[in-house]
Amino acid sequence: MLFNPYFADLSNVYLFAEAENRLRAFLARTKPNNVIKMGIGDVTQPLCAAAVEAGKTAVEEMGKAESFRGYGPYRGYPFLIKSIAAYYKSRGISLDEDEIFISDGSKSDVAGFTDLFAKDNTVLLQDPVYPVYADANILHGRKIVYASATMENGFLPLPDERVKADIIYLCSPNNPTGAVYSAADLEQWVAYAKSMGAVILFDAAYEAFVTEDKKVRSIYEVRGADEVAVEFCSFSKTAGFTGVRCGYTVVPKKLANLNALWFRRQSAKSNGVSYVTQRMAEAALTNEGQKQTAAAREVYRKNAQVILQALRKTGVFHTGGVNAPYIWFKCGGSSWDFFDRLLNEVQVVGTPGVGFGRNGEGFFRLTAFNTYKNTVEAMRRIQSVLRA
Repeated sequence: MLFNPYFADLSNVYLFAEAENRLRAFLARTKPNNVIKMGIGDVTQPLCAAAVEAGKTAVEEMGKAESFRGYGPYRGYPFLIKSIAAYYKSRGISLDEDEIFISDGSKSDVAGFTDLFAKDNTVLLQDPVYPVYADANILHGRKIVYASATMENGFLPLPDERVKADIIYLCSPNNPTGAVYSAADLEQWVAYAKSMGAVILFDAAYEAFVTEDKKVRSIYEVRGADEVAVEFCSFSKTAGFTGVRCGYTVVPKKLANLNALWFRRQSAKSNGVSYVTQRMAEAALTNEGQKQTAAAREVYRKNAQVILQALRKTGVFHTGGVNAPYIWFKCGGSSWDFFDRLLNEVQVVGTPGVGFGRNGEGFFRLTAFNTYKNTVEAMRRIQSVLRA
């Protein structure tokens, strides 16, 4: 038996696991009154009523012989696929239903899609970036190059024709910085991908948080993107499904033979998402469901404003929070040291920027996914540290 040698190239501990380890160690030696978690991007608002009722109905169906269902279709149930296609159509984007694949979340698909490509591809990532993109390709032994996301370019790097790439990861709204590409920006990335003969893997997990008209929610808003881009999306943040697990991936049929390859990969490695879950996701996309999930997201938007207002008072550089549930600010020095300081001095948990890449050192990420009460209290505490 031989192990995959590329595991040795991964960092020893996953970013969020290391943060959790430090929190557990802190709790083991102290008895704090109230640790407020603003690190991992987990939601706090309950599932919308439409999804809950649909789930109850689906469970009852599964308890009757005449309506029981076993394994579902590998692509997902047609009723959910039709709902997703209609969701895109309402935003002016036409998709064929067999271009949509249901999964247990965009994280699984973003990592799993790398199975389709040979080792000898060069992968282009932004720095800082969601760690899964890098880890998934490191495990395949691929060469990775980086496009620097910095204060100078608004954390939205544009393509450099001097850099050769075959697989391009873009995340917008971005995790961790909260930056969002415009259509004009993405037109440059689409043109670059075409010139390179490359594919863009576009993570749109936070698209529902975009409010500004000039910012893009789907890469398919850009002409020609369906010739070079795959899009990943999720119900996790859009509809609070972090504990339910459902997402989807759009693989255009114009994009070489990737649609057929992804179907073959999914049928080989996955038995799909439960019927109950898919009925709940369908309900979240109804008119009433969208109203209800929008109300939950409004709580997070309000939290983001609390965070932004507090950071403005301290005078520290910050970005994000307007079109995304993440706020990225300059903490200076070691971001892990700042993590420890927040935890030990004021019992607040955030995410150190260096965990997202070299360019993240000296920065820190907060999420807007806690309760309003906890967010107000956390920012009161954080302000005391930043002013010290």
